[in-house]
Amino acid sequence: MTSESASLKARCCNRRTPSLGLLLVLPLTLAACSAGAPPTFDLSPASGSFHVHAARGQLAVAEPVTDSPLASQRILVRRPDDSIAYLSGAQWADRLPALVQTRLIETFENAHLLREVGRPGMAANFTLSSEIRRFELNAANFQTAVVIAAQLVDNTGRIRYARIFKASVPTQHDDGPSVSAALDQALGQVMRQIVRWAAPLI
Repeated sequence: MTSESASLKARCCNRRTPSLGLLLVLPLTLAACSAGAPPTFDLSPASGSFHVHAARGQLAVAEPVTDSPLASQRILVRRPDDSIAYLSGAQWADRLPALVQTRLIETFENAHLLREVGRPGMAANFTLSSEIRRFELNAANFQTAVVIAAQLVDNTGRIRYARIFKASVPTQHDDGPSVSAALDQALGQVMRQIVRWAAPLI
């Protein structure tokens, strides 16, 4: 986080790290104390060796579905009482489902295991449909969690394969850079799992 952003947050919210009472905003609302857009954070595609053989087919990656609290640019926080809130002073670079779709496509491309991968509308052997079930910071233990349920759907619309993938990465701080970095790492683990599972089936 830049010193300017840190200073702005301190002036607006009088926040000390970690301070969960000040970290969390009301459910389904954005922090109102910040003047202008909050700092924006991105997610990364996974890369490197995936150590798996593939059938060299073609895959379309659909935009994941999710519940409305995750279908935005806001970074979700789960309170100790299991209610939800949003991280103050931080947001994703795009709506989370669109961002995850793009990074999944890039991860499959980085793996070099398929003949072609893209968005729905292309000629494909299977479509990867998915649901983002968790993408959040757990305020009770400072663990981030990513859970994605994935399905491989054939050209007739039949679900041929399905599996749930999950990863958890700790964070020592409750600020935007720390939480987004931990979620990025957890997503990278999940995307690698998805590629290793799906590529041999396509």
